[in-house]
Amino acid sequence: MAHGLNNLGPRKGSTSVKKRVGRGPGSGLGKTSGRGHKGQKSRSGYTSLRGHEGGQMPLHRRIPKRGFTSLFRKEWITVSLAGLERCFEAGAKVTEESLREVGLVKGTGHGVKILGTGEITKALAVTAGKFTEGAKKKIEAAGGHCEISEVLKA
Repeated sequence: MAHGLNNLGPRKGSTSVKKRVGRGPGSGLGKTSGRGHKGQKSRSGYTSLRGHEGGQMPLHRRIPKRGFTSLFRKEWITVSLAGLERCFEAGAKVTEESLREVGLVKGTGHGVKILGTGEITKALAVTAGKFTEGAKKKIEAAGGHCEISEVLKA
């Protein structure tokens, strides 16, 4: 068979013929068209209500409510010291923009929080929204300094 755009089609066995229901007893799906006998479900246009259990109390109402979601919760994007050690040279200024450039920060949040996970040996000037106590100690012990960003101070 010649190859060309005029010979394109689905692969063999990947498609099947649509079943034609209600076309006599020989088709195997005649008379009631596979819908059983009578009742709402046999009628055309029937759609079940989501979560409806025939009058029984639905599951989403039987199970008790738990917890609380604060409307004012602040999502912080976290960055570890191990990531700073890996991506920055000694003496570098680390800001949210520079963290985005090297790929340590993705997406959006309230700001960046530096975590004390891992070790740091380079002196870095880190500007972020928040620091854990451990992260602050390790950065200053390595000869760097921590500064809380001005945007979040206001």
